[in-house]
Amino acid sequence: MQQRLETKFFVPSKRRGVVPRARLRERLERFAEAKVTLVAAPAGFGKTTLLADWLAGMSAETALVGWLSLDQADDDPASFWAYVIGALQTVLPNVGADALVLLTSPQPPSIESVLTTLLNELNAVEKDVVVVLDDYHLIDTPGIHAGMTFLIDHLPPQMHLVIASRIDPPLPLPRLRARGDLLEVRAADLRFSADETTAYLNDVMGLHLRTTDVAALEERTEGWIAALQLAALSMQGRDDVTGFIADFAGDDRYVVDYLVEEVLKRESEAVR
Repeated sequence: MQQRLETKFFVPSKRRGVVPRARLRERLERFAEAKVTLVAAPAGFGKTTLLADWLAGMSAETALVGWLSLDQADDDPASFWAYVIGALQTVLPNVGADALVLLTSPQPPSIESVLTTLLNELNAVEKDVVVVLDDYHLIDTPGIHAGMTFLIDHLPPQMHLVIASRIDPPLPLPRLRARGDLLEVRAADLRFSADETTAYLNDVMGLHLRTTDVAALEERTEGWIAALQLAALSMQGRDDVTGFIADFAGDDRYVVDYLVEEVLKRESEAVR
């Protein structure tokens, strides 16, 4: 197995000028009520920024937090589970060593056996522990999802998973929802409200827009954070801001660049 990339365990730094989102932080602070917290929305809705901001304000007395930024190379069971265990070991150094030995043995046992060893160790942990899996949409392998389902079904009560994804993962979400074990933050929740749009454009970006211009831009972007950011960049230094907002649409250069880089390039040729 290749050497682990330790920077994948770093919680992203809290960005400067982040708009306070008290309503979403309050929802996330209920994480202890559920086994799984799912933050699911398309690209550009601020999922990672929200989680980093929330965790930056969390006390170590509240919970121990392990973070894992997934990438396409982790769509392999051995790599995926080694990194999940690595994320746990950043806050629980004595947990997972036996599971890693099993995982990397010449003839590894079933993933259920590996996870059973890990779960038995986690069961002895007394503090609340949160493990964040960012960009889970990059995981496609059915065997990984099956292992995740096994892990979720047998999590001890002090363990909590936070999954950030552009799509709903193929996990037993209906069952978790029905049992009250699923906390959800969706695109509709992540969209900027009127007050948040005003705070971002005027307080963070310093545009000093009129109320009518802010309302028009909010309506045109439907609160999509990435579009608001790109519109704000486009407006800097313009004299006719009102005219720009009236014309702002998907053919704006920054919006097109973002869609190509963050959305279209990640899709198959048929989808593009």
